Amino acid sequence: MRLMILGLWLVGLLTLCPAGDRVKLGADVLLEQHLSSLKEKRIGLITNHTGRLSNGEYLVDVLLSRGINVVALFGPEHGIRGEAAAGERVADAKDVKTGIPVFSLYGATRKPTPAMLQNVDVLVYDIQDVGARFYTYISTMGLAMEAAAERGIPFIVLDRPNPLGGELVDGPMMEDSLTSFVGMYPLPVVYGLTCGELALMIKGEGWLGKQKECDLKVIPMEGWTRSMRWEETELRWIPPSPNIPTPHVALIYPATCIIEATNVSEGRGTDRPFATIGAPFVDGEILSDAMNGLGLAGVMFHPASFTPTTSKFKGVRCSGVSIEVSDPSVYEPSRIAIYLLRQLRALYPDQFNLSRSSFLRLMGSAWVYESVSGGESPEKILANLRNALKEYRLRSTRYHLYHAD
Repeated sequence: MRLMILGLWLVGLLTLCPAGDRVKLGADVLLEQHLSSLKEKRIGLITNHTGRLSNGEYLVDVLLSRGINVVALFGPEHGIRGEAAAGERVADAKDVKTGIPVFSLYGATRKPTPAMLQNVDVLVYDIQDVGARFYTYISTMGLAMEAAAERGIPFIVLDRPNPLGGELVDGPMMEDSLTSFVGMYPLPVVYGLTCGELALMIKGEGWLGKQKECDLKVIPMEGWTRSMRWEETELRWIPPSPNIPTPHVALIYPATCIIEATNVSEGRGTDRPFATIGAPFVDGEILSDAMNGLGLAGVMFHPASFTPTTSKFKGVRCSGVSIEVSDPSVYEPSRIAIYLLRQLRALYPDQFNLSRSSFLRLMGSAWVYESVSGGESPEKILANLRNALKEYRLRSTRYHLYHAD
């Protein structure tokens, strides 16, 4: 099974979709229009295996071939090559191909130190994220912006599509008292911004601190609109991490990541992580019937059996459901999450367990935890969530660089 997952990941890296020309990434635009701004500068590049041009070439390789002096690479969670497991500490190293020092931002430190930046004139960020608040790449970006601001180093974000599109905004807002590396800013779980737009919001809302003024520049994409799904971009999908192998899994991830806070498998160690959930005590037929019977818009549940090769229930046969988003235009991740938790508790009251600390860390909302664990009506919880998002929607639109079709 491990080989199967690795194989699917490599397929995603190399052949899932051909490179297209409908959308130009920020990295493409940088090379075409702004490369002169990097000349005679010492560049620090925050990137990983997703830091490629639309044609598949690594940005660092092309910069070096164009005479740009890249003096340091900085890698986020999963490492510069994207091969480390979730949560695995990554050490500093040297890039095998280029010989450039690689500083880990998911090891001894998660923020570039003065020593790491002593030879850097400009920091450039080019990483594909998944549009969910608890995916740590955006926290890495924010901390790097802080470090750049503290040293007076310009910070450039090369923009990329949000795989969930730019119109879906969903889930609890992060409460200030619960911030962590999987939720640093007062954002909903699905925040509806590209990484460039989010960088503008982090700066514009003063989230770096009142004493920190970041010299920020965003290189926008060309040809991307807020209503675009990933498939419409005609860009190849390069899995941002091993457990997000396809754009479809990225879409499901905000709904099922909360399963990490339970004693149910979120599908790690299978060929459909986060799109398959289950446990030895779950009956997949019963759970799928219960979930489909709710008539939740835009999603279908199918019985599934699997044996994880890693993580929860490693080597143990599990039963559960496989999840398919049938209509992204009406799909609500928080609705799926809340009803999944409700059905699992109702069907398996003696076996199912929800960790309060893990829930708060991921969802960032004490009132949602109390409502879910206290048996509050899902529809009432969802109505309160939608009301809480109104102000965020208004504020976040100030930072939009792109419009809907």
